[in-house]
Amino acid sequence: MPDNRCGHQHRASIRYLYGNDWISLCLDCWRRQRNSGLARSARESLAFLTDNRSNAIVGNLSLRADNWEHQGQDTREHSDRAARPSRIMLYSHDTFGLGHLRRNLAIAHQLLASPGRFEVLLLTGSPMQDSWPLPPGLTVRALPPVVKIGDEQYGPRDHAKNFALLKGHREALILEAALSFKPDVFLVDHAPIGMGGELLPTLALLQESHPETRLVLGMRDIIDAPDATRKVWGEQGIIDILDRVYDQILVYGREDWFDVVEAYDIPEAVAHKIRYCGYVCNKSAGESTDSLLPPAMPGRPRVLVTVGGGGDGVRIIEAYLAALRRHDGFGCQSLIVPGPLMDPAERAQLERAAAESPDVHLIDGATDMLPLMQQSELVIAMAGYNTSSEILSVGCKAILVPRARPRAEQRLRAEMLARFGLVDRIDPDGDIAEQLGRLVPMVLDASDRHIASFPLDGAARVATELHALTARPEAALEA
Repeated sequence: MPDNRCGHQHRASIRYLYGNDWISLCLDCWRRQRNSGLARSARESLAFLTDNRSNAIVGNLSLRADNWEHQGQDTREHSDRAARPSRIMLYSHDTFGLGHLRRNLAIAHQLLASPGRFEVLLLTGSPMQDSWPLPPGLTVRALPPVVKIGDEQYGPRDHAKNFALLKGHREALILEAALSFKPDVFLVDHAPIGMGGELLPTLALLQESHPETRLVLGMRDIIDAPDATRKVWGEQGIIDILDRVYDQILVYGREDWFDVVEAYDIPEAVAHKIRYCGYVCNKSAGESTDSLLPPAMPGRPRVLVTVGGGGDGVRIIEAYLAALRRHDGFGCQSLIVPGPLMDPAERAQLERAAAESPDVHLIDGATDMLPLMQQSELVIAMAGYNTSSEILSVGCKAILVPRARPRAEQRLRAEMLARFGLVDRIDPDGDIAEQLGRLVPMVLDASDRHIASFPLDGAARVATELHALTARPEAALEA
């Protein structure tokens, strides 16, 4: 149990990042502190939230303070809400890779597939949000990007910036978005209190001043090793937040594969809020990949190697290239997608290594992996949530090379899917090149590995759940 700064030692405690330090308060004291600031005035509250860490930021916020006070007192009329589409605000903290952005875009695409039913605003810290295909009608507001540098430790992606200022800026932007957009549902992805607790002010404000807003957590089934997840949740008071703050919890998985209630020791008071939605899978944008691919070579199967965003994928690609050299290219044509977040120096190194073989091709500019998977006999990939779902939706043979650290999430997912006979997997702590040298020929020669049905309607079921939370007469929407 954390040592609460307020001195109250009980389970309902909140551990959050304040400046560069983690501090703890009991939930009641935290809420009184935050709410008393909001009750006095929006101006004083905003000054408290930023802690005077930047005169420019505080001054900028103060310009809006009077308007925010008016908005905080404004109660939305039922007739006004019924006459417009439901407003869904999505939060994606995006501290590493592309997974959270891609999952939220899949959900946004499904929500916006029903014209006139939803308005969708996505808050994202991904540095790729400007260059990634967006569903028509989606509004995106960028948060200053951060990067995960350790277990529950974060820093600015731009090392020249001060993290405390950046975090205060993100908090203010999220608050501003909530007050101006006035969501009917706030769907939080993965992190119940946000990066370093940055959602706590917004959650408190919405719960106290806008109780009509439904607060929903969306979480993938496997977060980390269950004991590690329970430890972090205990330190941050997450169970109490789920109990007292959130209205519903959507699990992006299936209960018979991974039971989150059992794994994370979720009490009944919270468990009854859980809805399993199945796996959220990106749909193909339908764009042609012909310009990206080299001509097919008769008698040579295509092997696709993809490492997601690529931030930590160079080790896997280097191991694959080493295995190719040892085994005379496996008699295949290799397509390698380094990912947009790969370090330029590492990328240049791979280009030099790939140039040594005419059967190895680096693919640039691929944001839709499904067509590439469909045209490949074997996919070698990391075991991220989105990539794994796409592999199984295509039904192709696959070898997963999970990320070993800092979380056990990918390792557990690869083990689970291999246990079901859906994929083959590599031990990331072993000699990856040696293991690939054994597995690639075996898997290419084996019969189809996709032997079980895989629920891929997660985005549609999320949309159904959110529609149920915001249901209003259809006639009002058509008026």
